[in-house]
Amino acid sequence: QVQLVESGGGLVQHGGSLRLSCAASGGTFRSVHMGWFRQAPGKEREFVAGISWSGGSTGYADSVKGRFTVSRDNAKKTVYLQMNSLKPDDTAVYYCAARNSPFMRISSANSDYSWWGQGTQVTVSS
Repeated sequence: QVQLVESGGGLVQHGGSLRLSCAASGGTFRSVHMGWFRQAPGKEREFVAGISWSGGSTGYADSVKGRFTVSRDNAKKTVYLQMNSLKPDDTAVYYCAARNSPFMRISSANSDYSWWGQGTQVTVSS
């Protein structure tokens, strides 16, 4: 069982930056893949970025490539999402999630992730 708590959300202007953090407890953090998802009002939850247990593999949604960077610190049991050049379309509740997998492939499917945080709101003003 892995417990996840996100932080770092807030209100930022168009073009600004934020860094989200997701602290894990329980389970074996260094053995799980991590993902970031987001859900805007009236829309389905969508994949944003993911990182393998070692940090050696990452994956991004096309909409955030070149602007967002996912990283992790296994010693601190924390995964990060650095968000730059933010746009109003990035406004959403952001969730981190964890999954066990023996493979390095980053999954973008909600259903592949077993543990979820409570989410943190990111609002980008125009």
